[in-house]
Amino acid sequence: MSSDSPLPPLDVLYEDSGLTAEKVPPELRRLYGGNLGFEEPCVYANFVSTLEGAVAIPSLPKSNSLINMESEADLFVVGLLRTFADVVLIGSGVLRASPRGTWLPEKVYPSAADTFAELRRSLGKRETPEVAILSGHGSIDPAHPVLESGAFVLTSTTGAEKLAGRLPAAAEVVPLGEDTTIDGKLVVDALRDRGHRLILSEAGPHTLGTLLEAGVVDELFLTLSPLLVGRNGADRFQLVEAADLLPHGVRGRLASLRRHGDHLFLRYGLNASG
Repeated sequence: MSSDSPLPPLDVLYEDSGLTAEKVPPELRRLYGGNLGFEEPCVYANFVSTLEGAVAIPSLPKSNSLINMESEADLFVVGLLRTFADVVLIGSGVLRASPRGTWLPEKVYPSAADTFAELRRSLGKRETPEVAILSGHGSIDPAHPVLESGAFVLTSTTGAEKLAGRLPAAAEVVPLGEDTTIDGKLVVDALRDRGHRLILSEAGPHTLGTLLEAGVVDELFLTLSPLLVGRNGADRFQLVEAADLLPHGVRGRLASLRRHGDHLFLRYGLNASG
C-alpha cells in the first residue's frame, strides 16, 4: 500500500492519552490517524451499526454491506483490528452469512495486505490469526472453506458428536461441556488455553450478549453508519441480543472517536456486568 492510497485518513476527534499503543507501519498510522495497541490480555468486539442500532438484517443477503454503506474506511479498520488479533471468534450465524469468508485482514482490505503482514511480523504473531467458530449445537456447514484452512469449532459434547467425522482434517472440534448454550467465560478460557491473548470477536449480537453477560469483553469498537433502516416486525438485530444486562448494565468509557465522512468510529472500554 502506497502513500497515494485513495482512502483519506480518519480524522481523530478524541483519543485517551493513556491508551496502549504499538508502533504501526507509517501508512497504517497515517490512515488510522495514529498508533494502535491493546493492554493484554484483551477481548475486543467489532461491529458496524445503523443510527438506530441495527447490526444485522437476517433476511437480507450481505446486510453488513448495506449497513456499513460499503465504507472503505470501515473495511480498513476491520482489517487493522484483525491484524492485531491472535484469534477471530465468529458464530454459526456469521459463518452462514459469509459462505466464502476467511476472516483474514488482507481479504477485507486487500490494498493493505503487505502492510498488515509487516505489522503482524513486528508484533511477533503467526502469519494469520486463527479462526474460532462458536456453535453450541454444532450446526455449521462442514464444507465451509474456512474449515479447510484450519479453523476450529467450540461446541458442546452434543455438537461434537454431530460433527464427528464430518470436518476437513485441518479443522478441530473443541467440546466445552454438555450445555448447548455455552457460557462466555468458558469460550474465552478455551481460547486462552490455546495461547491466545488478543481475542477479536466478530460474532453476532447473540454471542456478544453471551460474552457481555459473562463480563469478559474488555473493549468495543463500534462503527456508526449514517443510515436508518427502520423496523418492520422482528427482522432486525440490535447490538446486544438474547441478554439482559440490567439492573446495572455494562458501561462504556469512551477511549477514542474518529470520523471518516459521515461515519463515526468509536472505541469504548467496558466494565463488567453487575
